[in-house]
Amino acid sequence: MINSDYWLNRYQAKETSWDAGEITMPIKEYVDQLSDKSITILIPGCGNAHEAAYLWKHGFKNIFLLDYVAEPLNNFIKQFPDFPKDHLILKDFFELNGKFDLIIEQTFFCALDPALRANYVKKMHTLLRPSGKLAGVLFKNYFEKDGPPFGGNEREYKSLLNVLFEIKLMESCYNSIPPRKGNELFIICTPKNIENNH
Repeated sequence: MINSDYWLNRYQAKETSWDAGEITMPIKEYVDQLSDKSITILIPGCGNAHEAAYLWKHGFKNIFLLDYVAEPLNNFIKQFPDFPKDHLILKDFFELNGKFDLIIEQTFFCALDPALRANYVKKMHTLLRPSGKLAGVLFKNYFEKDGPPFGGNEREYKSLLNVLFEIKLMESCYNSIPPRKGNELFIICTPKNIENNH
């Protein structure tokens, strides 16, 4: 079963093959073109939070990290003791409340059981401000062995996301790290105004 114990065991056994060791280029290049450093950013399933480290070092102060395993959050605060502790959220994503301008997707979607994907889309919609964005990377292939990570394809993602989001961008990453080359899609989605969509 994929629960908090599963992920804790992975961290303790150092089985963190999803961890690239630093912010990956698709996310870095997206972040580098953000000019408003006051925006509220959520990184769900943040793990070792290399994206947050990069953002923090580059002047973004309203970053919130969510994981339901304490270990990576504790590791992060050791590295960045001046990071606001109330921005470290130990919780199940589906129980989170709040509103964010940007949610960064980096290996969180693929870590969830595929049965939760429609719920993921609904929850992302509720967590974003009307002008907010969901941006990041999805895998564009299926994996030989059972996940996590769980793969998918463009058609499947579009049918899931189109219910509640406008897909502004969904294209193959040209700047993936070598192990993921040819296997990643970069997405930028904005929430639909559902009241006008009857």
